[in-house]
Formats: sequence, structure tokens, C-alpha cells
Amino acid sequence: MTRWKHMLALAGLLALASFRAEAQDAVERFYKGKTVTILVGTSAGGGYDTYARFIARFMPKHIPGNPSVVVTDMPGAGSNTAALNIYATAPKDGTWIGAIFAGAILEPLIGTTQVHHDPSKFQYLGSANDDVYVCLARRDAEVQTFEDALSRPLIVGASMASSSADFASMLNHVLHTQFKQVIGYNGSRPIMLSMEKGEVQGACGFAWPSINVTNPNWFGPDGIMRVLVQTHIKGHPQLNAMHIPLARDFAKSDEERAIMDLYFSHTSFGRPYLVAPDVPKDRVDALRKAFMDTMTDPEFVTEARKAGLDIDAVDGLEVQRLIGKIYAASPDLIGKVKAALKPEF
Repeated sequence: MTRWKHMLALAGLLALASFRAEAQDAVERFYKGKTVTILVGTSAGGGYDTYARFIARFMPKHIPGNPSVVVTDMPGAGSNTAALNIYATAPKDGTWIGAIFAGAILEPLIGTTQVHHDPSKFQYLGSANDDVYVCLARRDAEVQTFEDALSRPLIVGASMASSSADFASMLNHVLHTQFKQVIGYNGSRPIMLSMEKGEVQGACGFAWPSINVTNPNWFGPDGIMRVLVQTHIKGHPQLNAMHIPLARDFAKSDEERAIMDLYFSHTSFGRPYLVAPDVPKDRVDALRKAFMDTMTDPEFVTEARKAGLDIDAVDGLEVQRLIGKIYAASPDLIGKVKAALKPEF
């Protein structure tokens, strides 16, 4: 009897291996000779576009069949134009991949922009990094710690309907910080220039992996900027080692912590890549593996580091889990998050 059990088990393993091989062959046959398009929901030349073009260079060798991969940009409505295109218009056969703002995934829950797609139904391939957003202050400002910001005003630059406005508003509403927003800057670069000139004293909603690379001279011993706080659930290893606090640790109640955690959670998938809900599972599985294989490809990692790109990839199943958790939040909690993001102008 034991011998027969072993034989049946072996037969089962052989059948499973054969099934997997056939599935792999089918995916390889499908992609061979095709072109995969990464549709970026921002304008050319920005960070999301740069990441996508790096990925497009290395991902073909990791996709079965080695298709070519190209990048095209479709800015608009905070990446929601591109998201809708992937959801409803582009081919749903695994040849179109979306690269959109993480904030666009939360838009239907907590935003004001009407969208005609459901981000929770996308199939996520992964995220290029886990972004950690921070608040900064000039070293000559009166506010030099996050505790100071709870009782003293800090004039911060912000762009309308952006992370620079949302994170400051969140902290003001929930923790009663004294960030005084100067709204109207056209993106992060003008805010940075204004901070350097001393026209504003700081800013919130800047991604540490990016700002630390683009402005390394800001944070040295003789730098002009100080990191006040991390608006993230776990924090960045480098900042944790520097003992930069987490905003959530200043919550005075479980409710305050839950409001911040729900909003901050989207930063854990800072640069998400996704495909339409109807893409066949075997192709999704192949693309997920190809994405993570690209993220750990030694040549890719080396080239990305030379270009100053932060690579801290999150795999597709984990991104899917995080988004599912966000969309399962209670209407009451979602309403409180939405209220905490209400503009202050």
C-alpha cells in the first residue's frame, strides 16, 4: 500500500510539473514577437517616467518569450486618465501595463475626483519602491523638531491637490500641528527652490528616497534642511537609524493612529505597476515574476543606483493585499480620513 501511495504521489508531482511547463510554454508562445507597453500616468521626464524607462530596458529578458517593452506617457487627472485607459480601453491580454501614482489608487475612496474605474480590481505586478514621505524644516526656522511643530507655526510650501498639501493637512487635522501652507506652487521643484531661498521654511509630503538623492547637500552637517518626521507606518531604515520619529507615534488615540495609518499605507506601494482585471492569470503570474526578477537583476540594480533611483521593490501579491485591506476599511474610518485631508485654503 505504501508503495502505491508513493507512486500516486510521484504521478501527481509529474502531472503538476507537466501542467506548469505547459502553462509556461503557453505564456512564452503568447509573448514571443509581441510588444508590451508600459503606460505611465505622468508626463515625460518625471520620476515615474524615468523608473518605467529603466524597467523597460531590463524587463524583456525576464518575460517568457522576451517581448520588446516600450513606454508611453498619458498624463491627466493625477494618473486617473491612464488608469482608466488600462481598465477599460487598452487590450486586456497582458500586453499593456499601467504605471500610476499611488495616490490615484486611493482617489475613489478619499478624493474629490470622480473616476470610472475600480482600483481595487486591478491586478498588481508590484511596486518599484516603498516610499517614505517626510516633513522638512530649514535649520534657521524656529521649528527644529516635530514637537516644536505642535506648538509653533512653520510656513510650508505646497501644490494644490498634491502630497505636499495632503500630508500637511493630515497632520494639522489629526495631530494639530501648526503647518501654515502657502499654496500655488507648480510642483515639487519650485517648492524646493523656494525653501532654498528662504521664502518658505519647509515642506511636507516629499519622498525621502528621492529628495535625499536629488539634494544630498541639504542634509549633511552643514546642510540647510532638517527632517522633522516620517509620515509612514514603519519608516525608512536610514531615517530610523537617525532617530527621526514617526508621525503615528504622536497619536493620542487609536482612532488618530488608524486615520493616519490608512492614509500612510499607500506610500508602501510608492510606484505601482498593474494590469487590467481581465488579464489571464498565467500571464499575470509571469509578469509578476518578471517584475520582481527585474527589480533584483544585478545589472538593473547597478544602473538604477548610478542614476540615483531608489529600488526597494514590493511584490505584486503584497501590493494586492495592502490595497485589499485599504478598500475593506469601514465607511466611518474612510470618512474621517477624507475629512482630515480637507484643504485648508
